[in-house]
Amino acid sequence: MLARVWSAAILGIDAIQVGVEVDVSGGLPGITLVGLPDTAVQESRERVKAAIKNSGYAFPMRKIVINLTPADLRKEGPIFDLPISIGILAASEQVDPQLLGDHLFLGEVSLDGSLRPVSGVLPIAVAAQRLGMIGIIVPKENAQEAALVKGLSVYGLATITEVGDFLANPEKYQPVVANHELKWHESEFKLDLKDVKGQHHARRALEIAAAGGHNLIFVGPPGSGKTLLARRLPSILPDMNFDEALEVTRIHSVAGLAKGKGLVSDRPFRSPHHSASGPSLVGGGSFPRPGEITLATNGVLFLDELTEFKRDVLEFLRQPLEDGFVCISRTRQSVTFPAQFTLIASTNPCQCGYYGDSVQPCTCTPRQREQYWAKLSGPLMDRIDLQVTVARLKPEEMTRSLDGENSSSVKERVQASRKIQQNRFEQEAKVNCNAQMQSRHLRQWCKLDNPSRDLLEAAIKRLGLSARATDRILKVSRTIADLVSAENIQVVHIAEAVQYRTLDRVI
Repeated sequence: MLARVWSAAILGIDAIQVGVEVDVSGGLPGITLVGLPDTAVQESRERVKAAIKNSGYAFPMRKIVINLTPADLRKEGPIFDLPISIGILAASEQVDPQLLGDHLFLGEVSLDGSLRPVSGVLPIAVAAQRLGMIGIIVPKENAQEAALVKGLSVYGLATITEVGDFLANPEKYQPVVANHELKWHESEFKLDLKDVKGQHHARRALEIAAAGGHNLIFVGPPGSGKTLLARRLPSILPDMNFDEALEVTRIHSVAGLAKGKGLVSDRPFRSPHHSASGPSLVGGGSFPRPGEITLATNGVLFLDELTEFKRDVLEFLRQPLEDGFVCISRTRQSVTFPAQFTLIASTNPCQCGYYGDSVQPCTCTPRQREQYWAKLSGPLMDRIDLQVTVARLKPEEMTRSLDGENSSSVKERVQASRKIQQNRFEQEAKVNCNAQMQSRHLRQWCKLDNPSRDLLEAAIKRLGLSARATDRILKVSRTIADLVSAENIQVVHIAEAVQYRTLDRVI
């Protein structure tokens, strides 16, 4: 007898429907599995055989042919264990096949017949809804994640036996209901801007970066507080809306970081080590998986000691910083991952770390300093909106009690600024903040009066700014104006934005 069970495979951060066709017929006992299965799928034959027996069912001692369609799509992982098991049971007439046509099945099986959680459940649930499926059957631990998709009946079951009982008596089971409310944990922030002594200029730059989604780099000697500042950025970022949270959860689901966690409500903060390779940063592999820049989508990518990264690795960031996505092309497939993140970086001003320091003299030669900065190309630095020098704290600042604002006060201003930007770009599908503006948006929202234009032209001549760097100044100026609810950009906003191009005088 022939049976067909529907499942799905992950491609990038999306899912494609996969049909599991099982034919049980006469012939020598054995299992043949076709349809480009990888090693994990091939090994499912032994897992499924033991799981069916230990679940109280009879494993058919006949010839079994399993075909995974479409045949030209690579099938990976243990996600097909459950649909293969149900297909064998349906083909051998041990379970009711009536619900197989409008339900989607996925899950790994243990030898005792219990179901284990798998990765990528959320994008599969989204695909199931898009395909018009009535419901989806997943391991119990994945149920809350799948239930985030509205309009789809999700059943979280624990064993193959339960799945068989569900197929026979679906009225006994109730769909899982997920909580779609976002729960932010601002009261749990252990890192607060109030912990930072002095550095008012750097704190201001951090606020502007949070308000407009701008990229930022801190340059200063060791111990000046660069990392301390950068790690406090999440505490002042605006709260994610439901669509942003769903996208982050979807990415984390594919990466295997969201098993059983439900909706991710806090913005990601990723901090890869400087020894990271290009594929680990942007994504890759024979069958591409998301990298750090995709995992940082709608959040922060923090690159500490930026100049310690390999130059070719840093150059991989240029296209994602400009476009907000990264396209990974391989011989067998090509996938596109989102990469809409805020880049925060920190570095020393030279190899010894003390160039320009007021206390410790620099021991580097001009040639050494030139080689040190050569890792950061001009096109890459053009894409960093805010370039801030962080000076060593003065003795009186180090011994003085904390006097700065806390994160919650700064966050209120950031939220108000983002609200202005949301209203401004409400008709734009892919623009949520000032940093994402394109040229046509600059012409519309960044008009300058004569004094502002004269100041900007003087800065371009003096600093030798490129067209891209000039656009960045306009975007930062727009954010500074939004922080004070100014309708138009004024000369004081341009002046402040220009001073954040510190490294244009160095590189």
